[in-house]
Amino acid sequence: MTDMATLWEVGLPLAGAAGGLGFAKVRAPRVFWSLVGLPVTRVRFATTYHSTMDVCGLTVQPSRLRAFMVRSIARRPDVQPVPPKVRRVRGTSTGLRVTLRLPAGLEPADVMAASERLRHAWGVHSVNVVETKPGFVELRMTGYDVLNRVRMPLRVPSGAMSVPVALREDGTAFVRDYLKVPHALTLGANQSGKSMYQRNLIAGLARLPVALVGIDCKRGVEQRGYATRLSALATTPTEADGLLDALVGEMESRFDQLSDHGVADIWALPQRVRPVPVVVLVDEVAELFLVATKKDEERRDRMVTQLIRLGQLARAAGIFLEVCGQRFGSDLGKGATALRAQLTGRVVHRVNDKQTAEMGVGDIAPDAVVTVLVIPPDRPGIAVAGDTSGGWSRIRTPALTATEAAAICAAHAHLTPDLPALAAYRPVIPDGIGATPESVPLVKPAPATA
Repeated sequence: MTDMATLWEVGLPLAGAAGGLGFAKVRAPRVFWSLVGLPVTRVRFATTYHSTMDVCGLTVQPSRLRAFMVRSIARRPDVQPVPPKVRRVRGTSTGLRVTLRLPAGLEPADVMAASERLRHAWGVHSVNVVETKPGFVELRMTGYDVLNRVRMPLRVPSGAMSVPVALREDGTAFVRDYLKVPHALTLGANQSGKSMYQRNLIAGLARLPVALVGIDCKRGVEQRGYATRLSALATTPTEADGLLDALVGEMESRFDQLSDHGVADIWALPQRVRPVPVVVLVDEVAELFLVATKKDEERRDRMVTQLIRLGQLARAAGIFLEVCGQRFGSDLGKGATALRAQLTGRVVHRVNDKQTAEMGVGDIAPDAVVTVLVIPPDRPGIAVAGDTSGGWSRIRTPALTATEAAAICAAHAHLTPDLPALAAYRPVIPDGIGATPESVPLVKPAPATA
C-alpha cells in the first residue's frame, strides 16, 4: 500500500509535467524551447562542436606555430585540425545564436554550404548563416518552425521609412526599409498571401508621416477600404494614366527644389522645407499592361514609360514604388523587363508558373527559384524575400484582416498629407468608412409627424 501511495505521489506529478511539456511543444513552442529545447541544444552543441565541424569539413590545418607548440609543449605527435573559434553563444526565445571567428582558409560560403548538415547534427529546425563582419559569421539556429504561427519579435529595427512586415525563418523581423530598398516587386497567385502582405505593409505605412498613393484598377476593391489614409487613388486605367502623369510632375517639381538648394535628395533638405515622402502602391500591375484596342496600347506605353521614369529617378525625390501582381513576365509587353530592373526588392509568394518565379528572384538569387516553386498551397503567407545583393530568406506575414487594416488607416487619417498636385485624385470617402462605433446610432430614428 505504501509503495502504491509513493508511486501515486511521484508518478502523477511526473505524468502531469510530461503532459504539460507535450502540450507546450504543440501549442506554446516558445515555452517548450525555453524550458527543454534550449538547454538540450546548448549541451549538444558544446559536447559535439569539434567533431561536428570536423565531419562537416569546416576545419583547417593549424598554422606552423600552433603545430610547433603542440609538438614541443603538449608533447603530442599528432596535430588536430582547427575548427572556427566560438566567440559567443546566446540563447533566444526561438533558437540559438553562435558567433564564429573563421580561421584562415575558410569563408562564409563554406559554412553556408554545410548549414543543412549542421542542422541535422545539432537537432534544430534550421540553421541560417549570416556574415556579420569580415572573418566572422553568425549561426542563427531556430529550435522550431517559427513560420507555423507567426509572432513578430518585440524588438524590431526602426527608422524614418522602415516598416516591419513579416517574420523571417530565423526568427528576426523582415523590415521594408525604403531608404535602403526604394522600390520593390511583390508577386503571388490567388490565395497565396500576397494581399495579406499588402495589408501589413499599408498598416505599417499608415502609422508613418508619409503620403500613400493607390493604383487599383480592379475598381478599387482592394484599396478602397484604405481611402481615409490615401492622398490619391486611381481605380481605372484611365485614372491611373492621369495619376502617373501627376506623380511625374510632382517628381519634376521636387527636382527643381533640390536644384535650388544644391542637394542630391530630399533628406538633405532642411526639415521645414522637406516635402513629404510618397509611397505609390500598385495593386495589379498586369492591368496597366493589358490592352484591347490601339488607343489602349498608346495609353499603356505612356503609363509604363512613366512608371519606368519613377523607378529610375524618383528615389531622390522621395517617391517610392510598391508594385504587386499575380504574374510578371516579358510577355506582358514592352517595358516589363525595364520596369522590373528598377525594382530592387523582391517578394515572391506561391506562383502558378516557373517563369514568374524566375522573373521575381531568378536574376538576383537563382537558387531561390526552387524554394518558391515548392511553397505549399496550404500555407498562405509564405514567401521568398530577396534583393539585388544576392541574399534571400523565407518569410511569412502575420494574419491581418482587411477590416483591421482599414481601422488602422482610419485611426491615422490625421497623418494624411494634402498634395496639391494630386488633389484631383483624392479619394471620396464612402459613408461609414472611418466611423467610430460611438458615431453609429443604436436606434433608427423615426420620422417626425405633424
